[in-house]
Amino acid sequence: MRISKFVAPEIIFGNNTIQQAADACMRLGAKKVFIVSDLGVAQAGWLERVMDCCRLAGLPFATFMDIATNPRDTDVVNGCTSFIENECDAVIGVGGGSALDAAKAIAVLAANGGTIRDYEGVDKIEKPLPPMVMIATTAGSGSEVSQFSVITDSQRKKKMTIISKTLVPDIAIIDPYTLITKDSALTASTGLDVLTHAIESYVSIAATPLTDVQAKSALSLVSAHLRPSVASRTNAEAKEAMAMASLQAGLAFSNAILGAAHAISHAIGGMSPVPHGEINAILLPHVMDFNFIAAPGRFGQIAECMGIDTRVLTQREAGNAAIRFVQELSIDIGTPQRLSDLGITDSVIHSICLTALEDACMITNPRDMTLEQAKNLLARAL
Repeated sequence: MRISKFVAPEIIFGNNTIQQAADACMRLGAKKVFIVSDLGVAQAGWLERVMDCCRLAGLPFATFMDIATNPRDTDVVNGCTSFIENECDAVIGVGGGSALDAAKAIAVLAANGGTIRDYEGVDKIEKPLPPMVMIATTAGSGSEVSQFSVITDSQRKKKMTIISKTLVPDIAIIDPYTLITKDSALTASTGLDVLTHAIESYVSIAATPLTDVQAKSALSLVSAHLRPSVASRTNAEAKEAMAMASLQAGLAFSNAILGAAHAISHAIGGMSPVPHGEINAILLPHVMDFNFIAAPGRFGQIAECMGIDTRVLTQREAGNAAIRFVQELSIDIGTPQRLSDLGITDSVIHSICLTALEDACMITNPRDMTLEQAKNLLARAL
């Protein structure tokens, strides 16, 4: 049994827990909070809910919403400038992965200075960050509990992965009720991101018994509840299950890290503003097939978590069944099936692969990947 570490924030889970945002900040000693969100969250009314609870608590705040779909280094610089100018001492992130990753990166720059590129990689952050409360409004990124922040380098046109236990928020608030304002396409895309987190963390070379428990539970929940969650905004049972799945997959990948699907997805996302979950959904079956020989028993267990009866199947048959399950789920909920559907062409495959092989997530992929293997995988996914 090997457990090197397991990091997690204080977690508040349940309907209407978004109303605890101000109290959470005040418990951390905040005097003025910097609320990072985006236009979509504001239009859905969740930003106003957070602002209202701050007003009721007498907690001063400033807001920042100038964030791209894939947050950029320039967004982080602008946010840091606003944080300092408004004399804030704590950060609230409200939204999906874009807002939460940006909020964490802003906190890094505010406390440590320099450029966000200085912190790319593992454990580059030296000074403590201001108190952070992260409020998830999508069942997808897991950023509210993770030690990750992914930011696009606008000059190099690549996503930078920043990994540090310093990035683990102090308090994570997960309110399943916020999911009712997400349309079916966003629900599908973010839900498949959860599935990818669960599978990649389960077969990661850094997986431990603690991460396995979280990953397997997330797998079961997504397999049973993503379809009904996409089908209906008002299915409360499905929304709560997907919120829990996202939380558990986030805890799993925060500690076990990820693999080739995310490494390649980061490389593609740095070049094109394509939804992260859609890229993962396309890549995942191909990466699962590639990784099978590194962990055949684990892929059989993944199939079992999906509800597949594996008792009369060989390990290869069970692995193939898990791959087919992912493909059928993706088709059922209407996500793109080919990278070409997202505008990716074979002319950029080489550069995507070069960038992906340098990504931190590739380190924990269970099977070594060469440049030629990466190019062949991407060619199949086109």
